[in-house]
Order: sequence, then C-alpha cells, then structure tokens
Amino acid sequence: MLTKEYWAQLAQTQNELAEKISADAWRLNYHLMPETGWMNDPNGLCQFKGVVHFYHQYVPQTPHGGEPPHWGHKTSTDYVTFQEEALFLSPEHDYDKDGVYSGSAFIENDAIHFFYTGNVKHPGDHDYTFSGREQNTVHVISKDGYTVEKQEVVIPHEDYPEGFTDHIRDPKVFAHEDNYYMLLGARTLENEGKILIYESTDLNEWTYRGIFFGEDYALGYMWECPDYFHLDGKDVLVFSPQGLAAKEHAYQNIHQSGYLIGEVDWETLTFKETSAFRELDYGFDFYAPQTFEDEQKRRILWGWMGLGDTSPEYSNPTIPRGWQHAATLPRQLSVKNDQLYQEPLPEFQKLRDKQVSQKIVLSEKPQHLSFDELAYELQVTAEAPLQQFQLGLLQDTTLAYEAGVFTIHHGVSGYGRKQRSVKVDELTQLQIFVDTSSIEIFLNGGQYCLTSRVYHKRTEAIALSGTGTVIVNAWALAKK
Repeated sequence: MLTKEYWAQLAQTQNELAEKISADAWRLNYHLMPETGWMNDPNGLCQFKGVVHFYHQYVPQTPHGGEPPHWGHKTSTDYVTFQEEALFLSPEHDYDKDGVYSGSAFIENDAIHFFYTGNVKHPGDHDYTFSGREQNTVHVISKDGYTVEKQEVVIPHEDYPEGFTDHIRDPKVFAHEDNYYMLLGARTLENEGKILIYESTDLNEWTYRGIFFGEDYALGYMWECPDYFHLDGKDVLVFSPQGLAAKEHAYQNIHQSGYLIGEVDWETLTFKETSAFRELDYGFDFYAPQTFEDEQKRRILWGWMGLGDTSPEYSNPTIPRGWQHAATLPRQLSVKNDQLYQEPLPEFQKLRDKQVSQKIVLSEKPQHLSFDELAYELQVTAEAPLQQFQLGLLQDTTLAYEAGVFTIHHGVSGYGRKQRSVKVDELTQLQIFVDTSSIEIFLNGGQYCLTSRVYHKRTEAIALSGTGTVIVNAWALAKK
C-alpha cells in the first residue's frame, strides 16, 4: 500500500514540475501528453457509454521514467478534447508493487473488465529477465471507468508455462463465439518471441491453450503488446517485436511495431500468417500500439509517440522542462489488398481554422507556400503519381520521394533524429499533421505512416520542388 508520505511527495513534485511545464512552447497543441513526468504505452482503450477512455503508462513524478508506473487516465466525448482524470490504477499491492504495467479493456455485462500485468522485482542478484521478476495477470472490474469495484490476480506468475523467461506480459482480451481469449507477449528461455493464448468462459478462470503464434516464426527475442482483431474479412495480429536487425528501409529503430494478416484456426487456437510482417510506422517515435472497437464499430489505433532505449542516437529536450513523450493521433484502421491502412479520424477536421489552397506546377526551383503556423494539417495531392518530390518545412525537416523511396530527414531540430525511410511503389498523396513538437505523415491515404518528435526553434516557409503538378491545402489547427 502506498503511504500518505508517498502521495504527499508526489503532489509536491508534480506542482514543481507543473511550474516548469507551464512555460514550455514545445507542449503539444492537439496530441495527448502527460500533465507532468513520463508517458508511455496506451492502455485499456475503450469507449463506454459514449465516453472515450484513454489510459496510459504514467510516471508523474519524473520525466525520466524508471519509477513504478501508474495508469494515467484521460476522457473525451469527441476524440479531440480530453479531460484529465485522477489516476486509475497505482502500484500499491504485493502483486504489482513495482509497476502497473500495460493491459487492455473488454466491455461485458455493463462493465469494463481491465486486464494488466502486475510487475514485481525481488531483491537480490538478478537480471530480472531469467530470474527475480514476477509478472502477474490482474483482472479489474469497473462499472464506470473511473472507480475500481473489484481487483484480483487471475494468472499468478508461477502458473505460466515452462520454457519461458520472467517476461510474460501485456494481456489483450477478446471474445469469439461463446468463449473469451487472452493473448500475452512472451520471451522464451532461448530468447525467442512468442504470443501465448489463454481461454475462459467467465473472465475469471483462465486456462493455458498454447502458443497462439510464433511456434515456427522467428522474429526477435521478445514480443510485446499483442493485439488481435478481425477487420474487413481478415484476421490481423499486431505486436511489437524487440531485437530485429536493421535492414535497408526496414527495422531502423531499436524496437519495432508491426502486424501480420492471416487466419485463426479456432480449433487449435493458432494464427497462421498469409502476409509478410509489416511495420505500422516507419518514423522515429512509434511503439506499443493498441486498438479497440468504438461505438461506431470503427477499429481505432493509438500508439505511443515515443520509444525506449533510443540513447545515444536521439533524445528529447523536454526532459529538463519536466515532461517526456506523448501519444499519436488516434487512427482508424482498414484492410486493403492485405495491407493495414491507418487514417486520422475525421473528428480532427473540427480543428481546422485558417486555410490556404494552391495549385503548384513543381520544378527544380523550390516554390514556397506562405503559411506561418505552429500547428497545422497539410495535404498534398498529385494529379499523377509523383516521380520526384521534395518538401521542406519546420526549421530543417525535409520530406523526399525518389526512386520509390520516401525519406524523412531532420537537422538539428531532431535532436539526433536524422533519417528514416520506407519503400513506396507509388506516391499520390500526403497528409501531414504538424504539432508544436511532432510530425505525423500519412502516405496514400494511410498506406504508410511516419511519426517523429521534432523540436524546432523557428518555422520556415513550406517549400516544394520536384516534377509534376500538385494541389496543396493547409489548415491551421486551432486548439480547442
């Protein structure tokens, strides 16, 4: 149980950090971010009785993370304007004293059922991978999304199957026909990533059914944040593998997040891929995504607009200012030609304010769009597929397309972020969301995405060059 002294110290520290944060021009305009301290994985995403609940990993007392995380909580009725709520879950039990780790939400019988990983680190000479760690699966019931009615361990660490390290976590629960299923990310003793599956008839008693995916599929040493859903007639498996070797235009970050299209055999409870593994985002700052189905039956994805273990390659200069990281825009998913598309929710159009539209015949000499805004949406639509294209924006960020490769490049405003790229067979459209310290790029209606934090100290004119003709629309995005 956390003491009164803990809560008093937390409140004092948050007040001190809030004073620093209040003057920070890099605070985001329309993205979710921590009030103070550190944010990472989205958790427990759901919409319940009209209210969108966004929970997240949260260390409010330090921007460095490292302390046992809570679940922060934000709510909205429109996906755009959010209310900060009280902490939903805190590390105050024997089974989660070192962190209320990631988990998911499942709505059933007029209640929200949350499942998360309770993290415990035992004292002693341990590496906390092969020894010294407990990761318990915990079930929480809430009737409103704000208060806890019941909370208990449903799969203690000692009940996990043999052959795995202490890293088994991130439960995702879903239903199929008359049963409930839970996926857990895992790391074997041989340092291979797997996804485990459990089965239940009542959400309380869970039985291990085996390896859902990974029996004959090698991809890194640990798979985090598994997520399964059926969409547009396809089964989709999302997860975040760690330990992939970088390739040209692929796996360029320290850790990745991606998906497979396939088919579930419900008799054997196994997933069989029918497509190659694809990354969800090819930028610098994207990890640990989670999806849910909202009340409009849309499949929505939120990602962590951040990444761990990036030092010394790149960093975030907001740390001395008292905060670090954010969430991506919520993205609506669809499957087209065995590929997962991600599009910004149309709800964000309500932020559109001042608009500039221009038809531009591209040439080698850059042409400038007069648009001096700190937060904006930019759409570039080509009359015919582009062969060569370059877009300069912010202080020193360049987007380029040539020879079937799209590239984002930052200068000093990237704080070590230099270049990321993705192979794109054909480029016809770009939709770009710029915030005060971030950029999200959607290519070809969400076929490919690139997300990055960028900390510019000035804003240059938007410059376009290349070959072909494009229609450019830009909107200032007013804070609501």
